[in-house]
Amino acid sequence: QNLLAEKVEQLMEWSSRRSVIRINGDKFRRFVKAPPRNYSVVVMFTALQPQRQCSVCRQANEEYQVLANSWRYSSAFSNKLFFTIVDYDEGADVFQQLNMNSAPTFMHFPPKGKPKRADTFDLQRIGFAAEQLAKWIADRTDVHIRVFRPPNYSGTIALALLVSLVGGLLYLRRNNLEFIYNKTGWAMAALCVVFAMTSGQMWNHIRGPPYAHKNPQNGQV
Repeated sequence: QNLLAEKVEQLMEWSSRRSVIRINGDKFRRFVKAPPRNYSVVVMFTALQPQRQCSVCRQANEEYQVLANSWRYSSAFSNKLFFTIVDYDEGADVFQQLNMNSAPTFMHFPPKGKPKRADTFDLQRIGFAAEQLAKWIADRTDVHIRVFRPPNYSGTIALALLVSLVGGLLYLRRNNLEFIYNKTGWAMAALCVVFAMTSGQMWNHIRGPPYAHKNPQNGQV
């Protein structure tokens, strides 16, 4: 009982400093694998070092941080769920122990027993958006996390700059606005919009498909 209390206290202390706890092989075996445990642990296995050149890992890590921060600063935060991360360069032995040869991978380790198949997040099929991860965690732990994303003003700033640019152009050419009635110019602009909408970019923006997909027949990415 004292050992369990010490483990929970240590994890809570780490969580107070950082929403996602970085762990190596020793910490993984002590806090995630070894009993006793009365808490769930979500582990992101990744390779974030620049020499690994894993752009998907960086994108997934950003979503993972959003989810962990949403949990850490929510009113429902408790010691029943912790978010951790194992980087390949800090815990290669963990990857070998779990026979894991790809990253990123998300796994849930329940308070009792070994992880089941559903405790591994299906990243290739679902993608790694924080909202999808939150739904998966709710299914595995009954802990419901409301994802809160910090406001992003880049779109508003870009729109304001565009409006200012167009307004400035119209002001400078206020005595010569015949170009507004140029049918060829409007046709070219319309074609650009049509090509952009049919290129797949808008579909990607709306659906948020995974960066890579694994062929179920041969396992090829």
